[in-house]
Amino acid sequence: MEYLSEREQIIKACLWLEEKGLVLGTWGNVSVRLNERELLLTPSRVVYKLTRPEDLVIIDYEGNVISGDRKPTSEMQVHRLIYIKRPDVNAVVHCHPVYASAMCATGEGIPPILEELCQLIGGGVPTTRRYVDAGQHLELAEETVAVLGDKNAVLMRNHGPVCCGRDLDEALVACQVVEKAAVCHMAIRGAFSEHVIPAELVQSERNRFLYDYAAKP
Repeated sequence: MEYLSEREQIIKACLWLEEKGLVLGTWGNVSVRLNERELLLTPSRVVYKLTRPEDLVIIDYEGNVISGDRKPTSEMQVHRLIYIKRPDVNAVVHCHPVYASAMCATGEGIPPILEELCQLIGGGVPTTRRYVDAGQHLELAEETVAVLGDKNAVLMRNHGPVCCGRDLDEALVACQVVEKAAVCHMAIRGAFSEHVIPAELVQSERNRFLYDYAAKP
């Protein structure tokens, strides 16, 4: 089967998201960039533990189904536009963790209160400016991508976060970082003052993560 390794990686990621409580039911979706023409993503309304490699769908960057008998996830347009706008992104995860979803309902973003946010996300997590009906798929995608900018995460108003990465592992860690930041932010607000990391240090941490961290000494 074509792209079997990538298909298995996505299914494993979906099961991991479920195990970590970052998704509920079939609300959530995962994709990876295959090449400059195609991406592979989860199907719509298929329970993760029952998902097989052949259930995943390949689409092109115009949104046409290239391979697969299933209907692609309803957030297909969000994934598609992120890959078009962000050549540095090779994996996208849309999840529904409890605290980050709660922040989506506030209409506020998550400020850059943690080092991991600066390094992995590129600063605080912005939120879309308005709620877009989930049935308005292209409009939702355009709003999401516009607010995402060069960050690696965005909160979709009254919906859930979308996280990105240079590979799928990084996108999954981004999901954890966003949820941790949401928990911390909600625990602090109303009781203590938050010390937000200054913008110049946010950029410094991001650059250090991108260019100075290395697997080799």
